[in-house]
Amino acid sequence: MHQHENTYIISLGGSLIVPGEIDTEFLSNFRSLIIDQIEKSNRKFMLITGGGQTARRYVNAVSGITNAMTDEDRDWLGIHATRLNAQLVRNLFKGYAYDRINKNPHELEGFYECTDSVMVAAGWRPGASTDYVSTMLARHLGITTIINLSNIDYIYDKDPRKFDDAQKIEDMSWAEFRQMFGGEWKPGLHTPIDPMAAEYAEREDLSVVTIGGDDLSNLQKYLDGEKFEGSIIKNG
Repeated sequence: MHQHENTYIISLGGSLIVPGEIDTEFLSNFRSLIIDQIEKSNRKFMLITGGGQTARRYVNAVSGITNAMTDEDRDWLGIHATRLNAQLVRNLFKGYAYDRINKNPHELEGFYECTDSVMVAAGWRPGASTDYVSTMLARHLGITTIINLSNIDYIYDKDPRKFDDAQKIEDMSWAEFRQMFGGEWKPGLHTPIDPMAAEYAEREDLSVVTIGGDDLSNLQKYLDGEKFEGSIIKNG
């Protein structure tokens, strides 16, 4: 899989996998699209799964009973939620996927030599989001563009859920991204990638393409080299 020009890395937002309940309709459509790409164009995919509502449900359950949980405890619950989702996704691609998930972006033994069409990765350790993991995996695998598939279709100059006059931004540099969103992660921030991952992507000259998961035809258009709806962040 190493430095394969036909390999795509997709950060698959937990909000798409488990927005409330497990979204089987989305997962079925996503599976069909990826398998079609594999069979039609001999492409390979590295998929990194987020935690979604599973993570929040577990954290909220503990918080409702005791206030002893630390940020690290919360992170570990979130990480295990991403790993559960990764096993879910790995099983969806049975026959196409490598038989174990990656839980450490520094340990890719087996992944470099792997001939399977799909690899699945999950959360690593506290303080490192799955966004950050996807940027590290991209660098290690020699892939220069990360597809960030989530419930955000474009980057906007302000939160479109709160402001009717929010403007979508199709192309932006990492410098502009940092200026707009700052260097500090705030919960609920309407941004497709967290500041730590953004800093790493800028340093390693990686591009991030953000595509909304509610209309998978845009992902298909992007993969087929056609015009798509979404934003691209890269070094200017």
